Amino acid sequence: MMMPSIFGESLLSNWMDFPFDRSFFGTKEGMKTDVKEVDDGYELDIDLPGFQKDDIKARLTDGYLTITASKAENKEEKDKEGRYIRRERYSGSMSRSFYVGNAVKEEDIRAKFENGILKLSVPKNKKTEIEQNNYISIEG
Repeated sequence: MMMPSIFGESLLSNWMDFPFDRSFFGTKEGMKTDVKEVDDGYELDIDLPGFQKDDIKARLTDGYLTITASKAENKEEKDKEGRYIRRERYSGSMSRSFYVGNAVKEEDIRAKFENGILKLSVPKNKKTEIEQNNYISIEG
C-alpha cells in the first residue's frame, strides 16, 4: 500500500534507489560528470544546473583538480504571496576532485561554462621515455 503525500511524493518513492546515489541526508548528489578520453587528453562535462559562472571555482593543487560550486540561500525570503513551505531547488555547496597528475599545470587546463554545464579539457600526462642503454661490446 502506498502512503499518501501532501507534496506528491510517497515516503517510499525512493525505496529502490541505489543507496550510494544519495548523500547521508537523503538528497541526490550533485556534480554528475562525464569523462571522455581524446587523443591528447580528457574532456569532462560536469552538470551544474542552477549555478552561475561566478558560483564555480576550479583549483589545481598537488595534482588534484578540485571543482567547487556554492550557492547561498536567503532563509528569510518572502514574496508578496507569503513564505515558502517547501524548497527543492539546491542551495549550499558541493565539491569534487579529480587526480590529473603533477605534470599538469593550471595554464594547460581549459574551462568553459555554458547552459549549466562546466566543460573542462585536461591534457594527458606525457609519458617520460625510458632511457635506453646502448652497450659497447668489449673484445678480448
